[in-house]
Amino acid sequence: MDYLSGITARHMDILKEIGNIGAGHSATALSKLLNKKIDMTVPDVKLVSFNELTEWLGGPEVVVASVFLRIEGDVPGSLFFVLAVEQAERFVKQLIADEDFSLKQPPFLEIGLSAFQELGNILTGSYLSSLSDLTKLDLYPSVPALSIDMFGAVISHGLIELSQVSDYAIIIDTAIKEEDQSENVSVKGHFFLLPDPESFDILFAALGVNSDA
Repeated sequence: MDYLSGITARHMDILKEIGNIGAGHSATALSKLLNKKIDMTVPDVKLVSFNELTEWLGGPEVVVASVFLRIEGDVPGSLFFVLAVEQAERFVKQLIADEDFSLKQPPFLEIGLSAFQELGNILTGSYLSSLSDLTKLDLYPSVPALSIDMFGAVISHGLIELSQVSDYAIIIDTAIKEEDQSENVSVKGHFFLLPDPESFDILFAALGVNSDA
């Protein structure tokens, strides 16, 4: 079926709710890690064709910091957490208390890379746990891989390496900030959830929504 026409606003609302639950879990974990009250929200969820994905982010040559993992189990797929380099730097500076940390030119400070990977581990793990809890599906993440590169190279490598082709991506926007900060200083990132083609029906059926609803 043509999923762009078959997936409705109701499907997106369900995915956004899952994202919000995952965001709540992530915020709790980050609050403990940073010893600060952290708020995390999911402003928007959208579905785009894979061919539109790189252009949506600003083109394949945009340099990003990303964490990639493979989802195994009942709903196989790929999951990326992607931040613009400037946004990743902002978060890592807060985490390691080093205003000089930079991701613009290697070699990168190892403690900063570890901090970013920990952020990715927390966020992807919280999202998958929420998805698994609500769907009652078994989902198993692979070991996350960290990459700082042009977005086209990041996402192509993550998929080609595994010989996977996904027709569509679910984009889950995220905004992370300290409780008393204004929205304009929040760290903004994106999950790209790329279910394998056969996984869409399984996912929405587990959520109680037919794929042609």
